[in-house]
Amino acid sequence: MNTPAAPKVQVPDIAAQVTYAMRIMGIAPIPRNYELFYEAYIGSSPQLTREVAALGSKATQEELDAIGAKHFGHHRAEAIDGAHTKMVSQLDALLHLLKQEQSSLESYNRLLDETYSRINDKNHASAEIIRSAINVLSAATGDTITQGKEMVENVAQKSREMDLVRRELDEYKRIANTDSLTQLSNRRAFDDKLAAIYNNPMLHGVTALVLADIDHFKKINDTYGHPVGDKILASVGSIIRASVRKDVFLARTGGEEFALIVEGNTLDEVVAMAERVRIALEHTPFKNSRTGVNYGRVTISLGLCMASDAESPSELYSKADIALYCAKNGGRNRTMAFEEGMKKDFSKSWLIYRK
Repeated sequence: MNTPAAPKVQVPDIAAQVTYAMRIMGIAPIPRNYELFYEAYIGSSPQLTREVAALGSKATQEELDAIGAKHFGHHRAEAIDGAHTKMVSQLDALLHLLKQEQSSLESYNRLLDETYSRINDKNHASAEIIRSAINVLSAATGDTITQGKEMVENVAQKSREMDLVRRELDEYKRIANTDSLTQLSNRRAFDDKLAAIYNNPMLHGVTALVLADIDHFKKINDTYGHPVGDKILASVGSIIRASVRKDVFLARTGGEEFALIVEGNTLDEVVAMAERVRIALEHTPFKNSRTGVNYGRVTISLGLCMASDAESPSELYSKADIALYCAKNGGRNRTMAFEEGMKKDFSKSWLIYRK
């Protein structure tokens, strides 16, 4: 059963106001900036709100990133710094072992040189020289072999310890780049992936950014509450993940928004993939298995742009965002690819975007 349509209200919600404020200030529409302005708007940290407000009507990306790092990154940075400290300590210990081995080998080489000189000295009896040389070299060789075995064991132990630290760092990175609700990549991981798109110009023609947004999600939260909304978000993420190839990058970039970065496909193939996602979600029933409550149909709108149609990550995101806006404005539950003609229809006021 579909949820009855709520009466239209001419007051924009938080997400719309945040997006509008960013556009008025000329802030790049990338996820980490949205996170910063969203948290500042809702007042989760009064200090954060004051610092963002102090930037005035214009702000550089460097200033925004500095505030973001200060308020969002310190708790994970401490753990990562600790792991890095361990890694440096292990490397120092390994270097010390290698220097000891080098010193031992240098001493052995000096002994060989001295013995060779004695053998060539005609002032000594040959038999005594050879006997002495054999004893010295035998003892030195035995010591060197023993030290070598110990060195191998120590290096192996240090290598195991360093591997544990590496795994610890990998886990910190995974946690730092994972959205806790959906277990998909988060906006931090998305920012990195988006920035890397233009590293290889040869792939621009077969790389696309797809932005997806759940339709009327605010109504779902208002009607059934945020716990239900969170479960629906997690389910939508799972459905999208199951509808695309494993190598497609998928992230929850904020609120009810998802992003996909598709590599190795033409425009028509990307559109077809987006449609598979949309139809799969449209045909999935959303019910409470315990109470039997039907939450109605859940749909998404998708906007996409090929990397070859933009000059930078920021422009690519902006054009995919415009296509998403047009999909919303055109009736929702549809996929639209960016076209230059869309710009004239694009409104700076995204009041319709979250209604």
